[in-house]
Amino acid sequence: MRHIRSAAVTAAALLTLGGGAAFAAPAAQAAVPFPSIGWQQRNCDYDGNGFDDVLTGAPGATVSGATGAGYVTVQYSSSSGLSTTKKSVIHQNTSGVPGGAEAGDGFGRAVASGDLDNDGYDDAIVGIPGEDLAGLSDAGGAIVFWGSPTGLHGADSTWLENPDELRAGANFGRAIEAARYFAPDPADPNANPRDSIAVLEDEALLFFTAPPGGTAQQQLKMSDRSMRARDFSPQDAGFEFRNLSHGNYNEDSWADLAISGVTTGDQPGVGSVQVLHGAPDVDGLGDGGTFPGGPAIVSGDWDGTGQDDLVIGETGVGSPPGGGITLYVGRGDLSGLEPEPVQYWTQDSVGIPGVAESGDQWGAELSAGDTDGDGHPDLAIGAPGEDIGSVSNAGAVWVLRGDPTGFTNVGAKSFDQQLADIPGVAETSDRWGGQVRLIDANKDGLFGLLAAAPGENTNDGFVWVIPASSSGLVAKSTWTFDGARLGAPVANAQFGAAIDE
Repeated sequence: MRHIRSAAVTAAALLTLGGGAAFAAPAAQAAVPFPSIGWQQRNCDYDGNGFDDVLTGAPGATVSGATGAGYVTVQYSSSSGLSTTKKSVIHQNTSGVPGGAEAGDGFGRAVASGDLDNDGYDDAIVGIPGEDLAGLSDAGGAIVFWGSPTGLHGADSTWLENPDELRAGANFGRAIEAARYFAPDPADPNANPRDSIAVLEDEALLFFTAPPGGTAQQQLKMSDRSMRARDFSPQDAGFEFRNLSHGNYNEDSWADLAISGVTTGDQPGVGSVQVLHGAPDVDGLGDGGTFPGGPAIVSGDWDGTGQDDLVIGETGVGSPPGGGITLYVGRGDLSGLEPEPVQYWTQDSVGIPGVAESGDQWGAELSAGDTDGDGHPDLAIGAPGEDIGSVSNAGAVWVLRGDPTGFTNVGAKSFDQQLADIPGVAETSDRWGGQVRLIDANKDGLFGLLAAAPGENTNDGFVWVIPASSSGLVAKSTWTFDGARLGAPVANAQFGAAIDE
């Protein structure tokens, strides 16, 4: 495979997502904290300067000779945009981080953010699903890195695992999401507001929070409430959890959680999504409905009602050959999401560039953000299995624009490495769009696109930064970065396999 190099950063890029931009010092005090309830609370400002930062996983990287140990990078943002110079590289051999880098750990396979102690500095949670514990292979773990005026550091970190049942092959930390699902003290729901963590194992959903009083860093504990995959399993089928997304689907004071997975057993791979409604008490989490499809999911208020909606990517068994996406909207009351979809899109929908083909995986990755500043979030859709000409699994990304109906085909765009303004060339198994994230790094109201190709350069991985404008995303002035540009290991790192949504 031909190797690409990071493109030089142009002045235009500096004004959008900010490549190697000069970094403004963090504000003296963090922004007023507010725990995550709806999708619009991004909660990824680790240094409290008011700008969203980016947490990227490279779970395949070799660290200190340990193949597949993995690392994460943290890139700090400012009014100049996303920086590649103000950054950190963190792994389990970083001073103060629990454990040590070991082959196959997969540190950074999943990442998430939330303000777990309500101090105004967002915290990062990194999944390590391949961690071996107590002689049990792939039991899995996770680490919380606490935000501060200077960002994330190894010394400020807290270990998480399943304290009740360590199991070989559980893969604890395979997916993570933080939000205000319930109160630390149900007797006084407004006291000590803070985000809690939802963690997936293959067959269990666990919640962690800091109880009232004391120091969150010292007291982060698992809730008594946990759920098993069998509780969400379609009749006569096993079930394996895959992804999480939070939103406020029913307009109360608590975040709701969408949990996706696929069937196992005799008919494997059929996607299904279960929604849990938040509540003051974790034991009161309610049934928000079951929806077909998945395993990709993302939340956002696409129709502008003030209540979040849910998009499900349909790429599992029984989905259309090329994949598709389904939109379920909030009803505007406490009942949550409508049980029937209001829109369904594939590459064969009118006005969508391209043609649906078997194996495209259109909808395998999803992200929400307003790319054109019209007040409606748009939807980035990754299709890592898309063939570009005769090049198989090169990958591509589409963007559907939001409007009061949900999505419109007007202005729909697609991007891939064969476009003249996109650096690099489409190559077999790049899987461009294997991870997508829309981000407003410089807080100008326009969300640019981070499009990752974890398979680029034979699994080294690269990320492309596509700028936003009043007309949406534009390929001109796109630039790239990889682990090397951030001072991290490169070979087989799968850089960009996870980017915090």
